Amino acid sequence: MVLVEEQVRFAETDAMGVAHHANYFRWFEIGRVALLKKAGVYLNELMAQDVLFPITDVSCQYRASARFDDILAIETKLVKASRVKLAFSYRVIRLADQMLLATGKTQNAFTNAAGRVARVEPELYERLSRWVEDDWKA
Repeated sequence: MVLVEEQVRFAETDAMGVAHHANYFRWFEIGRVALLKKAGVYLNELMAQDVLFPITDVSCQYRASARFDDILAIETKLVKASRVKLAFSYRVIRLADQMLLATGKTQNAFTNAAGRVARVEPELYERLSRWVEDDWKA
């Protein structure tokens, strides 16, 4: 699991100071990119090799509202890995009271620049597969 802390910015909120729901998907991305970096996988390097990493499925279950200035913990796990796709799970927690605000999942595929599924090199797959963990039992 990788943990990233983020503070809810004013621009991410509505007139009542509540974070807009779309921000959770951005926070998932922050966690996903941090996990990949810790695994030694850099999206810029993949793109330079014409390997893209689009999301093919995404979901979010909202439990409570994040608000302006909250400090959030974004917990990210890699729960499945193959040479053509990865699946992640997320938890967003407000640190002040340890309240679980949201859970989510994404699935990403590896594709070439034309959008066709691409298999990553065995070495890259091996590096990623070491990060696979069981999903949370929420």
